[in-house]
Amino acid sequence: MTRMSSYKRSFVVACALAASAMAGGCGGSGDGNRTVLTVYSPHGKELLEHYSLGFEKANPGVDVQWLDMGSQDVLDRLRGEKENPQADVWFGAPTEIFERAGKEGLLQKYEPTWKTALAPSAQDENGLWYGTYLTPEVIAYNSDKVDSASAPRDWPDVLDPKWKGHVVIRDPVGSGTMRAIFGAILQRSMEMTTTTDSGWSFLRRLDANTKEYTINPALLYEKLKRGDGWITLYNMPDIATLEQRTGAPVKYIVPSSGTPLLVDAIAVVNGTKHQDLAQKFIEFVMTPEALKFAADSLQRIPARTDIADSLLPKWIRDARVQIRPMGLDRRLMADSLNSWMQTWDSKVRNRNNKK
Repeated sequence: MTRMSSYKRSFVVACALAASAMAGGCGGSGDGNRTVLTVYSPHGKELLEHYSLGFEKANPGVDVQWLDMGSQDVLDRLRGEKENPQADVWFGAPTEIFERAGKEGLLQKYEPTWKTALAPSAQDENGLWYGTYLTPEVIAYNSDKVDSASAPRDWPDVLDPKWKGHVVIRDPVGSGTMRAIFGAILQRSMEMTTTTDSGWSFLRRLDANTKEYTINPALLYEKLKRGDGWITLYNMPDIATLEQRTGAPVKYIVPSSGTPLLVDAIAVVNGTKHQDLAQKFIEFVMTPEALKFAADSLQRIPARTDIADSLLPKWIRDARVQIRPMGLDRRLMADSLNSWMQTWDSKVRNRNNKK
Protein backbone atom coordinates (compact mmCIF):
# COMPACT_ATOMS: atom_id res chain seq x y z
CA MET A 1 0.00 0.00 0.00
CA THR A 2 1.34 3.46 -0.89
CA ARG A 3 1.66 5.60 2.17
CA MET A 4 -0.45 8.73 2.34
CA SER A 5 -1.32 9.07 -1.32
CA SER A 6 -2.56 12.44 -2.51
CA TYR A 7 -6.08 11.08 -2.16
CA LYS A 8 -5.53 10.06 1.46
CA ARG A 9 -3.86 13.36 2.34
CA SER A 10 -6.73 15.25 0.73
CA PHE A 11 -9.16 13.13 2.70
CA VAL A 12 -7.48 13.96 5.99
CA VAL A 13 -7.30 17.66 5.15
CA ALA A 14 -10.95 17.68 4.11
CA CYS A 15 -11.94 15.93 7.32
CA ALA A 16 -9.88 18.31 9.39
CA LEU A 17 -11.48 21.34 7.80
CA ALA A 18 -15.03 20.02 7.71
CA ALA A 19 -17.54 21.59 9.99
CA SER A 20 -19.98 18.83 9.19
CA ALA A 21 -21.40 16.82 12.01
CA MET A 22 -21.91 13.75 9.88
CA ALA A 23 -21.53 10.55 11.85
CA GLY A 24 -17.99 9.28 11.87
CA GLY A 25 -16.29 12.25 10.25
CA CYS A 26 -12.59 11.41 9.98
CA GLY A 27 -13.23 8.59 12.39
CA GLY A 28 -15.18 6.51 9.93
CA SER A 29 -14.01 3.48 7.99
CA GLY A 30 -10.74 3.63 6.11
CA ASP A 31 -9.75 1.42 3.17
CA GLY A 32 -12.28 -1.42 3.15
CA ASN A 33 -13.39 -2.08 6.70
CA ARG A 34 -10.35 -0.64 8.45
CA THR A 35 -10.77 1.94 11.20
CA VAL A 36 -9.16 5.31 10.53
CA LEU A 37 -6.88 6.64 13.26
CA THR A 38 -6.11 10.31 12.59
CA VAL A 39 -2.86 11.86 13.85
CA TYR A 40 -1.98 15.57 13.81
CA SER A 41 1.77 16.14 13.96
CA PRO A 42 4.63 18.45 12.94
CA HIS A 43 7.10 15.55 12.83
CA GLY A 44 7.35 15.15 9.09
CA LYS A 45 6.85 12.43 6.51
CA GLU A 46 9.66 10.04 7.37
CA LEU A 47 8.87 9.61 11.05
CA LEU A 48 5.12 9.57 10.55
CA GLU A 49 5.20 7.10 7.67
CA HIS A 50 7.51 4.75 9.57
CA TYR A 51 5.30 4.70 12.65
CA SER A 52 2.09 4.51 10.62
CA LEU A 53 3.30 1.50 8.64
CA GLY A 54 4.59 -0.22 11.76
CA PHE A 55 1.38 0.34 13.67
CA GLU A 56 -0.76 -0.83 10.76
CA LYS A 57 1.35 -3.97 10.42
CA ALA A 58 0.81 -4.77 14.09
CA ASN A 59 -2.87 -3.79 13.85
CA PRO A 60 -4.18 -4.84 10.40
CA GLY A 61 -7.63 -3.45 11.08
CA VAL A 62 -6.33 0.12 11.41
CA ASP A 63 -5.64 2.76 8.76
CA VAL A 64 -3.40 5.49 10.21
CA GLN A 65 -3.87 8.82 8.47
CA TRP A 66 -1.76 11.81 9.44
CA LEU A 67 -1.73 15.52 8.78
CA ASP A 68 1.66 17.25 8.99
CA MET A 69 1.50 20.89 10.17
CA GLY A 70 3.21 23.27 12.56
CA SER A 71 2.73 22.90 16.30
CA GLN A 72 0.74 26.11 16.73
CA ASP A 73 -1.34 25.18 13.69
CA VAL A 74 -2.31 21.91 15.38
CA LEU A 75 -3.49 23.81 18.45
CA ASP A 76 -5.51 26.25 16.34
CA ARG A 77 -7.10 23.38 14.41
CA LEU A 78 -8.03 21.48 17.57
CA ARG A 79 -9.63 24.64 18.93
CA GLY A 80 -11.73 24.96 15.79
CA GLU A 81 -12.76 21.32 16.00
CA LYS A 82 -13.46 21.22 19.72
CA GLU A 83 -17.18 20.59 19.30
CA ASN A 84 -16.59 17.90 16.68
CA PRO A 85 -13.06 16.47 17.09
CA GLN A 86 -11.54 15.04 13.94
CA ALA A 87 -8.14 13.90 15.31
CA ASP A 88 -7.39 11.05 17.69
CA VAL A 89 -3.74 11.73 18.57
CA TRP A 90 -1.65 14.89 18.76
CA PHE A 91 1.96 13.84 18.24
CA GLY A 92 4.52 16.59 18.70
CA ALA A 93 4.84 20.11 20.10
CA PRO A 94 6.69 21.78 22.97
CA THR A 95 5.00 21.33 26.31
CA GLU A 96 3.93 24.96 26.67
CA ILE A 97 1.56 24.44 23.74
CA PHE A 98 0.21 21.25 25.30
CA GLU A 99 -0.21 23.15 28.58
CA ARG A 100 -2.50 25.63 26.87
CA ALA A 101 -4.40 22.86 25.11
CA GLY A 102 -4.93 21.10 28.43
CA LYS A 103 -6.34 24.23 30.03
CA GLU A 104 -8.76 24.61 27.13
CA GLY A 105 -10.12 21.08 27.48
CA LEU A 106 -8.61 19.79 24.23
CA LEU A 107 -6.74 16.81 25.71
CA GLN A 108 -7.94 13.58 27.31
CA LYS A 109 -6.42 12.06 30.43
CA TYR A 110 -4.43 8.89 29.91
CA GLU A 111 -1.84 6.98 31.94
CA PRO A 112 0.75 5.11 29.84
CA THR A 113 2.58 1.99 30.96
CA TRP A 114 5.92 3.86 30.87
CA LYS A 115 4.77 6.84 32.95
CA THR A 116 7.35 6.23 35.72
CA ALA A 117 10.17 6.28 33.15
CA LEU A 118 9.61 10.01 32.55
CA ALA A 119 10.95 12.81 34.70
CA PRO A 120 8.21 14.89 36.40
CA SER A 121 9.14 17.80 34.12
CA ALA A 122 8.42 15.59 31.09
CA GLN A 123 4.78 14.87 31.89
CA ASP A 124 1.63 16.71 32.83
CA GLU A 125 0.70 16.46 36.49
CA ASN A 126 -2.90 15.76 35.46
CA GLY A 127 -2.00 13.06 32.93
CA LEU A 128 -3.01 15.05 29.86
CA TRP A 129 0.29 14.81 27.93
CA TYR A 130 3.62 12.98 28.10
CA GLY A 131 7.10 13.68 26.78
CA THR A 132 8.41 11.78 23.77
CA TYR A 133 11.68 13.47 22.82
CA LEU A 134 14.08 16.05 24.26
CA THR A 135 14.90 18.71 21.69
CA PRO A 136 17.85 21.11 22.06
CA GLU A 137 17.77 24.37 20.12
CA VAL A 138 20.86 25.38 18.18
CA ILE A 139 22.45 27.96 15.88
CA ALA A 140 22.85 26.54 12.37
CA TYR A 141 24.84 27.87 9.43
CA ASN A 142 25.70 27.14 5.81
CA SER A 143 29.30 25.94 5.98
CA ASP A 144 29.97 26.99 2.35
CA LYS A 145 29.19 30.59 3.29
CA VAL A 146 30.43 30.69 6.90
CA ASP A 147 33.61 29.02 8.12
CA SER A 148 33.50 27.29 11.47
CA ALA A 149 35.91 29.75 13.10
CA SER A 150 33.64 32.74 12.45
CA ALA A 151 30.28 31.05 12.99
CA PRO A 152 28.19 32.37 15.91
CA ARG A 153 28.99 30.52 19.14
CA ASP A 154 26.20 31.96 21.29
CA TRP A 155 22.84 33.69 20.88
CA PRO A 156 24.16 37.30 21.02
CA ASP A 157 26.68 36.53 18.26
CA VAL A 158 23.80 36.24 15.77
CA LEU A 159 23.12 39.94 16.35
CA ASP A 160 26.49 41.00 14.94
CA PRO A 161 25.87 43.50 12.07
CA LYS A 162 28.01 41.34 9.77
CA TRP A 163 25.09 38.90 9.57
CA LYS A 164 22.60 41.56 8.45
CA GLY A 165 20.60 40.21 5.53
CA HIS A 166 22.01 36.72 6.00
CA VAL A 167 19.71 35.37 8.72
CA VAL A 168 16.69 33.32 7.71
CA ILE A 169 14.20 32.14 10.33
CA ARG A 170 11.15 29.88 10.38
CA ASP A 171 8.10 32.07 10.97
CA PRO A 172 7.82 32.00 14.78
CA VAL A 173 4.06 32.45 14.96
CA GLY A 174 3.32 28.93 13.72
CA SER A 175 6.49 27.21 14.93
CA GLY A 176 6.75 25.60 18.37
CA THR A 177 10.54 25.57 18.04
CA MET A 178 10.87 29.27 17.31
CA ARG A 179 8.26 30.27 19.89
CA ALA A 180 10.30 28.38 22.48
CA ILE A 181 13.55 30.11 21.47
CA PHE A 182 11.95 33.54 21.56
CA GLY A 183 10.22 32.72 24.84
CA ALA A 184 13.51 31.56 26.39
CA ILE A 185 15.16 34.84 25.37
CA LEU A 186 12.39 36.86 27.04
CA GLN A 187 12.40 34.66 30.14
CA ARG A 188 16.17 35.03 30.50
CA SER A 189 15.71 38.79 30.29
CA MET A 190 13.26 38.62 33.20
CA GLU A 191 15.65 36.49 35.24
CA MET A 192 18.55 38.88 34.70
CA THR A 193 16.78 42.25 34.91
CA THR A 194 13.24 41.51 36.24
CA THR A 195 11.74 42.85 32.97
CA THR A 196 11.49 41.65 29.39
CA ASP A 197 13.07 44.88 28.04
CA SER A 198 16.46 43.43 27.15
CA GLY A 199 14.75 40.44 25.58
CA TRP A 200 12.71 42.66 23.30
CA SER A 201 15.87 44.58 22.43
CA PHE A 202 17.46 41.27 21.43
CA LEU A 203 14.49 40.32 19.23
CA ARG A 204 14.46 43.75 17.54
CA ARG A 205 18.16 43.43 16.73
CA LEU A 206 17.58 39.90 15.46
CA ASP A 207 14.78 41.20 13.25
CA ALA A 208 17.16 43.82 11.89
CA ASN A 209 19.50 41.05 10.74
CA THR A 210 16.77 38.78 9.38
CA LYS A 211 16.33 38.52 5.64
CA GLU A 212 13.19 36.40 5.69
CA TYR A 213 10.76 34.48 7.90
CA THR A 214 9.85 31.30 6.00
CA ILE A 215 6.33 29.93 6.17
CA ASN A 216 7.42 26.32 6.76
CA PRO A 217 10.49 24.23 7.64
CA ALA A 218 10.95 22.93 4.07
CA LEU A 219 11.53 26.45 2.77
CA LEU A 220 13.90 27.16 5.64
CA TYR A 221 15.97 24.07 4.82
CA GLU A 222 16.06 24.89 1.11
CA LYS A 223 17.20 28.46 1.66
CA LEU A 224 19.88 27.35 4.11
CA LYS A 225 21.09 24.64 1.73
CA ARG A 226 21.29 27.05 -1.23
CA GLY A 227 22.96 29.78 0.78
CA ASP A 228 20.03 32.19 0.39
CA GLY A 229 20.34 32.41 4.16
CA TRP A 230 23.60 31.77 5.98
CA ILE A 231 22.46 31.61 9.59
CA THR A 232 19.36 30.31 11.35
CA LEU A 233 18.09 29.28 14.77
CA TYR A 234 16.30 25.96 14.93
CA ASN A 235 16.14 22.57 16.60
CA MET A 236 19.12 20.23 16.55
CA PRO A 237 17.39 17.05 15.30
CA ASP A 238 16.03 18.67 12.14
CA ILE A 239 19.31 20.39 11.30
CA ALA A 240 21.36 17.25 11.98
CA THR A 241 19.00 15.17 9.85
CA LEU A 242 19.19 17.74 7.03
CA GLU A 243 22.97 17.39 6.95
CA GLN A 244 22.94 13.62 7.39
CA ARG A 245 20.27 12.78 4.81
CA THR A 246 20.89 15.33 2.06
CA GLY A 247 24.59 16.08 2.38
CA ALA A 248 23.69 19.76 2.66
CA PRO A 249 26.54 22.07 3.73
CA VAL A 250 24.85 22.70 7.06
CA LYS A 251 26.47 22.65 10.50
CA TYR A 252 25.19 23.56 13.93
CA ILE A 253 26.53 24.88 17.24
CA VAL A 254 24.99 24.41 20.66
CA PRO A 255 25.00 27.93 22.18
CA SER A 256 27.73 28.23 24.82
CA SER A 257 25.59 30.02 27.42
CA GLY A 258 22.91 27.35 27.34
CA THR A 259 19.98 26.38 25.19
CA PRO A 260 16.30 25.56 25.63
CA LEU A 261 15.96 21.79 25.96
CA LEU A 262 12.37 21.33 24.95
CA VAL A 263 10.22 18.39 25.89
CA ASP A 264 8.30 17.31 22.81
CA ALA A 265 5.03 15.68 23.81
CA ILE A 266 2.12 13.49 22.74
CA ALA A 267 -1.51 13.30 23.84
CA VAL A 268 -4.91 11.79 23.21
CA VAL A 269 -7.32 14.34 21.73
CA ASN A 270 -10.34 14.94 23.92
CA GLY A 271 -13.46 13.58 22.28
CA THR A 272 -11.64 11.02 20.15
CA LYS A 273 -13.92 8.34 18.77
CA HIS A 274 -11.10 5.79 19.13
CA GLN A 275 -9.72 6.23 22.62
CA ASP A 276 -8.34 2.71 22.94
CA LEU A 277 -6.60 2.85 19.55
CA ALA A 278 -5.21 6.31 20.29
CA GLN A 279 -3.67 5.04 23.52
CA LYS A 280 -2.37 1.97 21.74
CA PHE A 281 -0.68 4.16 19.10
CA ILE A 282 1.00 6.25 21.81
CA GLU A 283 2.26 3.08 23.47
CA PHE A 284 3.63 1.94 20.10
CA VAL A 285 5.61 5.10 19.30
CA MET A 286 7.15 5.07 22.78
CA THR A 287 8.47 1.50 22.71
CA PRO A 288 12.27 1.16 22.97
CA GLU A 289 12.34 -0.07 19.37
CA ALA A 290 10.42 2.95 18.07
CA LEU A 291 12.55 5.35 20.09
CA LYS A 292 15.71 3.70 18.80
CA PHE A 293 14.55 4.27 15.22
CA ALA A 294 13.88 7.94 15.95
CA ALA A 295 17.32 8.28 17.56
CA ASP A 296 19.22 6.47 14.82
CA SER A 297 17.40 7.90 11.82
CA LEU A 298 16.10 11.29 12.88
CA GLN A 299 18.42 12.40 15.69
CA ARG A 300 15.69 12.36 18.35
CA ILE A 301 16.70 12.14 22.01
CA PRO A 302 14.19 9.95 23.90
CA ALA A 303 12.48 11.43 26.93
CA ARG A 304 12.22 8.01 28.54
CA THR A 305 15.02 7.59 31.06
CA ASP A 306 14.93 3.78 31.06
CA ILE A 307 16.26 3.28 27.51
CA ALA A 308 19.62 1.51 27.78
CA ASP A 309 22.63 3.48 26.52
CA SER A 310 23.57 0.47 24.42
CA LEU A 311 20.44 1.06 22.31
CA LEU A 312 21.30 4.69 21.58
CA PRO A 313 23.89 6.25 19.26
CA LYS A 314 27.03 7.77 20.75
CA TRP A 315 26.02 11.33 19.88
CA ILE A 316 23.03 11.08 22.23
CA ARG A 317 25.19 9.83 25.08
CA ASP A 318 27.58 12.72 24.41
CA ALA A 319 24.77 15.26 24.10
CA ARG A 320 23.35 14.31 27.47
CA VAL A 321 26.68 15.39 28.99
CA GLN A 322 27.54 18.39 26.79
CA ILE A 323 24.27 20.30 26.50
CA ARG A 324 23.67 23.04 29.07
CA PRO A 325 19.89 23.33 29.38
CA MET A 326 18.40 26.74 30.02
CA GLY A 327 15.88 26.61 32.81
CA LEU A 328 12.43 27.14 31.32
CA ASP A 329 9.46 28.09 33.46
CA ARG A 330 6.75 25.93 31.93
CA ARG A 331 3.93 27.86 33.57
CA LEU A 332 5.34 31.21 32.49
CA MET A 333 5.67 29.96 28.94
CA ALA A 334 2.10 28.64 28.90
CA ASP A 335 0.71 31.86 30.38
CA SER A 336 2.81 34.43 28.51
CA LEU A 337 4.14 33.06 25.25
CA ASN A 338 1.01 33.58 23.20
CA SER A 339 0.77 37.26 24.13
CA TRP A 340 4.52 37.67 23.62
CA MET A 341 4.22 36.28 20.11
CA GLN A 342 1.29 38.56 19.33
CA THR A 343 3.40 41.52 20.45
CA TRP A 344 6.35 40.32 18.37
CA ASP A 345 4.14 39.87 15.30
CA SER A 346 2.53 43.32 15.58
CA LYS A 347 5.45 45.41 16.84
CA VAL A 348 8.73 43.71 15.90
CA ARG A 349 8.41 41.63 12.73
CA ASN A 350 10.04 43.39 9.73
CA ARG A 351 10.17 46.73 11.53
CA ASN A 352 13.89 46.91 12.22
CA ASN A 353 15.58 45.74 9.02
CA LYS A 354 15.52 48.88 6.92
CA LYS A 355 18.87 49.57 5.29
